[in-house]
Amino acid sequence: MEVRDATPDDDVASFLAAHNADRVARKGELVDALAHPHLIAGEFDGVLTYVIDGEDCEILTLHAEPRHTGAGTALLQAVQAVARGAGCTRLWLITTNDNVDALRFYQRRGFRLTHVHPGAVDDSRARLKPEISEIGDHGIPLRDELELSATLRPFSPRS
Repeated sequence: MEVRDATPDDDVASFLAAHNADRVARKGELVDALAHPHLIAGEFDGVLTYVIDGEDCEILTLHAEPRHTGAGTALLQAVQAVARGAGCTRLWLITTNDNVDALRFYQRRGFRLTHVHPGAVDDSRARLKPEISEIGDHGIPLRDELELSATLRPFSPRS
């Protein structure tokens, strides 16, 4: 599946808003996802936003519609290439304790659970983003942030 940089003509704002991901509460702050670079998979089958900070690249948002079409994997591979090209050695993200689908997706692609932030979602709901639901996917109470990361290996030339 083809992945490209978003252009001003792409309606990324509507896509992210439909996924309640235009503003991302994580690690005690509210981040405007539209203020960061976005990648688009296929004919708008998915969007990934990311933040490069030194040797780290954060996946701020990743949403694919419909799921299980390869859009998420294609976006992940594309951001890995972008991050490597920027000299990053770590790719990381925050998800929530209810997001078992994301935990499966990322762990199958080499990510490891590196930190648990107990009560972080409760805090974000109280201070930053009151529209965060108290009950998440699968009826699981939405309370904690889970941090996952993967080490990026530099590109190696073929012999």
